[in-house]
Amino acid sequence: MTLKLGTIGTNWITQMFVEAAHITGEYALSAVYSRHSDSGAAFADKFETEATVYTDLNEFFNSGIDVVYIASPNGLHFAQAAEALKAGVEVIVEKSAFDNTKQYEAIYTLMRENNVHVFEAARHIQQANFKAIAKKIGEMEHISGATFVYEKYSSRFDAYLAGENPNVLNREFSAGALADLGVYPLYAAIALFGMPKSSHYFATLLNNDTDGRGTAILRYADFDVTLIFGKGANSYLQSEILGYRDTIIIDNIAELEEVIYDDGQGSRTVISTPAPANPMVEEARLFAAIINEPVANEARYNELLLTSQRVNAVLTNLRKDAGVVFPSDPA
Repeated sequence: MTLKLGTIGTNWITQMFVEAAHITGEYALSAVYSRHSDSGAAFADKFETEATVYTDLNEFFNSGIDVVYIASPNGLHFAQAAEALKAGVEVIVEKSAFDNTKQYEAIYTLMRENNVHVFEAARHIQQANFKAIAKKIGEMEHISGATFVYEKYSSRFDAYLAGENPNVLNREFSAGALADLGVYPLYAAIALFGMPKSSHYFATLLNNDTDGRGTAILRYADFDVTLIFGKGANSYLQSEILGYRDTIIIDNIAELEEVIYDDGQGSRTVISTPAPANPMVEEARLFAAIINEPVANEARYNELLLTSQRVNAVLTNLRKDAGVVFPSDPA
């Protein structure tokens, strides 16, 4: 069944997802929500579609769409996803999906009550090069630790330096380095190694008490995984997974363009394949398969859901550890 797709958000990542969805042949853009009709119409015009533009969320969710892709500011995800679930609409929500475990539990309840799915869009863990990393880990004799790095200068950091308080650098909108960029290396760690025994976050705060960069440490039984991320600088450090002598070297834990296995004895092998032009195709294809054939894909969905829940729990704990509070956090 071709899924009628609705979108919330008119930025670059929404455009990338719609293009990926169309590449799969499993979706057709049917509805676009925007607070402003002009921006919604401009977004819809980028595609050969007769999608209807809505400025009212209730009308949007009751327009006959099968699935919604939510790429609004983080702080809006929960309310929009909840409204979608109540309308019986399948939900794909950008990471970080929800602010804390309390929100996740409420969404989980709504999902079960309305017999629909919730997917967190973590595109990198569905890519072929990520699966190559997982396969190689399974072949290694021992894991000694890992370091994952994702630090990029935000397009809005100049505005922050000029005295403004942009949404993407404002904890009042559930934003910050951990929620926006740290979630990439965190997702990779949990997808590869499971739930850590403990987690700790050393955050560097901006003058608005939002975390601008930081280092998180995930403690496992036999090793640690260090996550380094930030929005106020550019880092070109590679990410690594350490064995004894051998090492997996990753150019970028979010983009995954090149992955190398070094055996520690003078031999290096490229285990990656050329990165896809659109990195969201595989996740879009997987989500459609689960929606259209839920029984056959139940195990795959449960694995996705468990990983998402674990990521949410660790994100919640990391912020608590660093004293970074969102408005939606329990008192």
